Amino acid sequence: MKDVVRIGNASGFYGDRFSAVQEMLEGGELDYLTGDYLAELTMLILGRDRMKDPTLGYAKTFLRQMKENLALALDRGVQIVVNAGGLNPHGLAVALRELAADQNLDAQIAFVSGDDLSKRVDELGLGPALTANAYLGGFGIKTALTRGADVVVTGRVTDASLTVGPAAAAFGWGYDDLDALAGAVVAGHVIECGAQATGGNYSFFTEIPMGHLGFPIAELHPDGSSVITKHEGTGGAVTIGTVTSQLLYEVGGPRYFNPDVTARLDSVQLTQEAPDRVAISAATGEAPPDTLKVSLNNLAGTRNEITVILTGLDIEAKAALFEEQFRAALPDPPAELEFNLVRHDRPDSDNEEQASAMLHVVARDVDPAKVGRRFSNVAVELALATYPGFTLTGPPGNGSPYAVFEPGYVDAPLVEHRVIQPDGVSVVIDPSPARAAPTYDDDAPAPSSNTDWGTTRRVPLGMVAGSRSGDKGGSANVGLWARSDDEYAWLDEFLTTEKLKELLPEAAELTVKRYRLPNLRAVNFVIEGILGRGVAEQVRFDPQAKGLGEWLRSRHVPVPERFLG
Repeated sequence: MKDVVRIGNASGFYGDRFSAVQEMLEGGELDYLTGDYLAELTMLILGRDRMKDPTLGYAKTFLRQMKENLALALDRGVQIVVNAGGLNPHGLAVALRELAADQNLDAQIAFVSGDDLSKRVDELGLGPALTANAYLGGFGIKTALTRGADVVVTGRVTDASLTVGPAAAAFGWGYDDLDALAGAVVAGHVIECGAQATGGNYSFFTEIPMGHLGFPIAELHPDGSSVITKHEGTGGAVTIGTVTSQLLYEVGGPRYFNPDVTARLDSVQLTQEAPDRVAISAATGEAPPDTLKVSLNNLAGTRNEITVILTGLDIEAKAALFEEQFRAALPDPPAELEFNLVRHDRPDSDNEEQASAMLHVVARDVDPAKVGRRFSNVAVELALATYPGFTLTGPPGNGSPYAVFEPGYVDAPLVEHRVIQPDGVSVVIDPSPARAAPTYDDDAPAPSSNTDWGTTRRVPLGMVAGSRSGDKGGSANVGLWARSDDEYAWLDEFLTTEKLKELLPEAAELTVKRYRLPNLRAVNFVIEGILGRGVAEQVRFDPQAKGLGEWLRSRHVPVPERFLG
């Protein structure tokens, strides 16, 4: 057994930097290389691919990456673990075996299946769905690796499982090694999104040597502790800040549920050991939940959008006139019709674009005819009969299908987690015997605000707080963290749920849950329903809530002057 294994990541999403696989293989020592290609929206894209061609449904990019790099990985002795199998891991495994044969390579290819529940949705009470995939754990990956697989292809596993599987294989962990598994989940969560751990999407990016960022590496130890780092000489940086920021990405409360363990994020300790080396220790594990989450995607109808430009004076009156005329011209309106006026305009501008606002008109309906050219042509027909200065940002379109996401849950034993080895032998992976009914974290109100922080100055909240936000189905999370104990104590007192709703008016009427992570000097908010029924529905300007945290940081608040230098 090794004292440490180095697990790198070369993909944070389907479409990430193509060259990252080669860069990671050539950049330094690795034992395993992982890649995350799946997201809720990706499953929908792959589902539509599979509808057109049943042999597809996997991330084709990975196959091209292996065409260029499989020989290199074998030569370096690096085992590869990816979820690029998507909806068709068997199909990708077959294609990889053909590729290896074409290149005269002796590559042992295994794949994990069982997550696809699309043919069992009625039996399992999940309702109809275009795609239905359970989030599997890492022990199928472990089995494949311990049996000698050079490449393991999975379908829908949790992102962190791509790290849990290799670590469990390297160190011989079992289901009862909860603290060690929790450490691997935490490390896996840090590296799963690629360069987000090395300075990408980082609030204080001006402090980072940006450019061609390196991808992250987790050095795992037998007890589950780890060091996050990157190959020497690559761009970006690994700091407590970049790691903290990624730990807050798309999480809820302190308990982070995975199929093999529930990791307590509030137990985690971070230490800057050296430049580009952040140690993660003290992760605590609890029993995994007795159910598996299921990603359900359905085609919901057709969506179309037009945007008109309003320039100069009387912006609101112009928008009101256009809306009145547009609605009157639609005798059979679509089921959903939204008008959203966005004021980018400035008074007395010396630039026409800065003197203009935009009115977005969005239509949705199950009947494509109601949101096709019949909808968008109305704007064209009004061109010479509406407000002065009318113009469109683009030509009218026919609309396109859109989908909605919702989570489901099934008892873990009802999902047949299976590994097919290179020799064709199929192995069933039993669910964790440690599983138990999940314990959900309570909403954590801010402590009483009774500290005398001295004089304050109104400045952007981001002067003292970093943020990371993202989508969680139809909800969004916004995590904020401070860089010193005093700043965190102030942030924890100041940023109540009520204050967040005041600063983000879009959340004012929604349910917001607040969670504390003192070890990370962080508070995390989950805003329920702000993204409608998931990213594919595109109910807001920022459909994946990627910029929500940065908007919050830009709001001006009274900050103690002692923090402002």
